Parts: sequence; structure tokens; C-alpha cells
Amino acid sequence: MTDKDAIARNKAGLPEQGKVSGDIAAFVEKVGQMARPGAAQDGRLLFALDATMSRQPTWDLACSLQAEMFRAIPKASALQVQLLYFRGFGECRASKWVVNADALAKLMTGIACQGGNTQISKVFAHARAEHAKRRVNAVVYVGDAIEENVDDLAEKAGQLGLLGCPMFVFQEGRDMRVEAAFREFARLTKGAYARFDASAPQELAALLKAVAAYASGGRDLLKLQGSGQAQALLAQLPR
Repeated sequence: MTDKDAIARNKAGLPEQGKVSGDIAAFVEKVGQMARPGAAQDGRLLFALDATMSRQPTWDLACSLQAEMFRAIPKASALQVQLLYFRGFGECRASKWVVNADALAKLMTGIACQGGNTQISKVFAHARAEHAKRRVNAVVYVGDAIEENVDDLAEKAGQLGLLGCPMFVFQEGRDMRVEAAFREFARLTKGAYARFDASAPQELAALLKAVAAYASGGRDLLKLQGSGQAQALLAQLPR
């Protein structure tokens, strides 16, 4: 990508592309295991991550957890995953769409948290742009704060909902204002809300497996998941 391209994408509220990196890359733990065999077209799952300084205390633990989940992804998967993160002074980057654990592992290149404001608006803009190219079956967002105008973000979330692009919003921490906003984003996009608890890896893995199942096969495949976490997500999704 040229400097002019990067500037143009920034002005449009879109993340830069080309440099690939990510934090919760291994968030996709058993993504491939839930893929539909012989599907005409791969499902697509976008992982968007807040990499600002407030997440530093749990960053290493989260990376360790996600690295374990990475190993469970089969090399041949019918679910494509793209990673996106923001941090620092306006930095927001997206990876290419990848389909196997080896490719995803290369994206985990030791990204460090940096101080800066949230850029959730860019996450919504990127999701819309990708969805316009080809359907995005689900968006996962992981964060712990909001410094942007919540009403403006809610409007953008509603636009995703109208496009049929649900968000699974994971909150780290227990800020009540953030929780209220995250739950609203999930409702407006016809998605679901859950907590991101790095101290409970088994529960988190079950949640992520459920999201992967939904991205691969929709409600029908999610129903087949027997975990309580999967059923909790299913209960939030519109019929």
C-alpha cells in the first residue's frame, strides 16, 4: 500500500491494510472444526480488537490463551478470518482474510498495547466496507472502553444490523457505561453480548466456539452446540 492509499483510507475512516498483526488472533480456537463441509462459499468472521493501553494488564495472559486456541484450527477450514486492531494515535490495521492456523499464527507478531483513544467507529466502517465486497457472517469485537460518542456509534451499529452483519461484542472489565453501550451495539446489529474473561479460558473457548459455529452455519449449527455459553448466545439472537 502506498502512502497516498493509507492517507485516503484514513480519511474515509477505514483501517490501513497490508501490515498484518493482531492480539486475539487465536480467538478463533476451533473455528475450522465448526465449518460446513462442502459449503459453496466459506463463512467469514472478522475479529476486531482494542489494543489501547488500558488493556495492557491482561494482554499477555490473553495472548497466551489465544495461542493455545490457535493450535486447534485445522489447516483446511471453510471459515475465513480477518484480524483488525487499533491503538496509539489513529493506528488501525487489518490483515488479509486467512483460512488456516499457520497463516493466522504469523499475524501474532508481538503487538504491544499503546496509549490512545478508542476507534470503534473505524471498526464499524471497515465491517461495512468488507461486507459490501462479500458477506461477513459475524463480527467479533473485544474491548474495555469507549471514548467516542456512543450515539454516533449506535447509529453505525444500526447500519450494520440493517445489512445483516451481526456483532458478538466481548467486554473486558466491568465498566457499567461500557456494558450498556456494548449491549446496545449487539442488539442493534442483531448479535449478542458476553464478557471476555481471560481468567476463565474454558468458558471463553466455549463462547468463541459458539461464535465460530454461527459464522459457519448460522442458528442451525449454533443450536447443535451443547454448551451453556452457546445457548446463552442463541437466546440473544433474533429468530
